[in-house]
Order: sequence, then C-alpha cells, then structure tokens
Amino acid sequence: MVDSSILSNLLKKYEQKRLFAEKDLEVRKSKLYFENPRLQDIDDELTRVGISTAKALIMSNSKELLDELNNKVDTLKAEKAQIIKTLNLPDDYLLPNYSCKLCNDTGYVTNNISTVMCNCLKQEIYNIKYNKSNIANLETQNFDNFSLEKYSDKVDKEKYNSDISPRENITLIKNVCMNFINNFDDPNEKNLLFTGNTGLGKTFLSSCIAREMIDRDKTVLYQTAPIMLDTIIDYKFNKNNSSDETYKNLLDVDLLIIDDLGTESLNNIKFTELFNIINTRLLNQNNKCLKTIISTNLSLPILNKTYGERITSRLIGNYNICRFFGDDIRFSNR
Repeated sequence: MVDSSILSNLLKKYEQKRLFAEKDLEVRKSKLYFENPRLQDIDDELTRVGISTAKALIMSNSKELLDELNNKVDTLKAEKAQIIKTLNLPDDYLLPNYSCKLCNDTGYVTNNISTVMCNCLKQEIYNIKYNKSNIANLETQNFDNFSLEKYSDKVDKEKYNSDISPRENITLIKNVCMNFINNFDDPNEKNLLFTGNTGLGKTFLSSCIAREMIDRDKTVLYQTAPIMLDTIIDYKFNKNNSSDETYKNLLDVDLLIIDDLGTESLNNIKFTELFNIINTRLLNQNNKCLKTIISTNLSLPILNKTYGERITSRLIGNYNICRFFGDDIRFSNR
C-alpha cells in the first residue's frame, strides 16, 4: 500500500498544477476573445447548440433535428479551427497545458472498466521512495549531455582486448540503447546488461535511458543490487515492518534498473531472490512489456563464477551484453 502521507502530498501538488493550467487557459482565452470577438461568439453558440442537442435527445427522437444540430456544431468548430490557424496558433491553444496529457494532472486514468493510478503519479512515488538518491540528476544526465569525445579514438588491442577504439565501442553501445528505447514495447527486444570497469559511463547511460522512458510515460525504478536484495530479504522475513509493496513494484515496474550488481554480500537466499526477480520479470514480459537493465563491474566469466549458470544463462539468453572499456571518463579533460 502506498504511504498515505506521500500520496496526499503528491495529490495536493497535482491539484495545484491542474489549477495553474486551468487559470493559465482562462488568461489566454480572455486575451484571445478580446482580440478576436468572433471566437467568443462561436464558443457561446456551441454552448447553446449543446444545450439544444441535449434537450432534443430527451424530448424528441427526430433524426433530422439531431443531424441539423450536429451539422451546425461541425460548421462552428471548422470556423473556429480556421481562425486559430489564421492566427498561427497551435490546435490545442484553447486547451489547458496539463503536465500529463493522460490524466490531465489528476493522477488517475479512467478506462471502460475502472480508475487506475496514472504512470506519472506512480513515477513520482518511485522517485520519492526509491530513485531520489540514485537518479536525482535526470535533468542533466540525458543523451543531450552524452559526449562521445570523452572516449579515446585510439585502438589498443592489447590494453582493451578489442579491435575497435573505446569511442567506436561506446557509439555502438549508444545505438543499442536507442534501439532498446525505440523498441521498448516489442517483446522481442532484449534487456540490457552493462559490464565494465567503473567510470566508463554505465550509470550515466542508465540514467539517460531512464529519462527517455519517463518522458514516454513509462515507470522506472532504480535500485542498487545491495539495497534491492536487502529490501527483499526484509520483506520475506518480515523485518523492519516491511510490506510487499516494494517487492511487487520490482516485479511490475516497466523498467527496472539494477545497478552495482556484484557489490552485494552474497548468500544462498540472495542468489535465489536475484534469480526470482530476473526470471519473474522475463516471464511477466509475456503479459506486459517489462524491461530490465543490469549494470556490473564484473566480466561475464566472473559473473558466471559468482552467480552460477542458472542466473548467467538468463542474462546471456535474454540480455544484450554491452562491454564498456576505455579510460575513466570522470577524469577526462576533453
């Protein structure tokens, strides 16, 4: 269950955003009506026709009358659209500029069956509860600020065990990431495994992808492997008054990012839970397109030695493996 105080504060924030968007619309509309009185006449007439249509539906079954009223509405709307176009204004100029077009800043979406929490509100909750300390810099950690120039363009097979330069390699990895983003809803698009030494951009690229997916109305949950596994163990053994909320979120979130795999203290229980998370998300992908990004400093041979074939086979078979190499870009002066 969502923490009631967190949800209450967020809904107040949503209400403020919604009211601001609606007040902003009224200001724009008043100015536009003053400068173009015919627009207000059209809107007033549309209101009158709408009332007449409602009365006609109640008082009469006359198809001719309803057709006449509908044609009048279409004519008025066409004239209104033409005026807006002539003024070089966007088609949605007379609509509120809600932050979320799915829920209109209410936090909830109603479909034919039920009302459900919008992904934008879910993401706000994830950011507060899980992501704040991990991906707090999403505004700056994005592809616009991703610089290939930080990577060497020199080929050094002996040093990097590769026939291509670090810059060419990171360009290929970036292309894999863009395919992952653009084909996120394709069940055949594989997950991502980032492997390589520290300081090569694995976490930065994870944040870039997170930003893109949030912008595309997907939910993203970011956890380091040690915190994630400790949280699961607390829940399984009912420690620290833990609930099943976090565990369910790990299984259901659109994109789960597991960072720093290999830095956790290991035992058989954690092996099992790590396998369950990876495997369950793969199985759930048949019903809902879930994706996972795992980042580790460990090489594939060491991953296999550490976690065993059961986990490693899932990674090799269902993840695009991106090996990062080069010099620590955090100390690059380029």
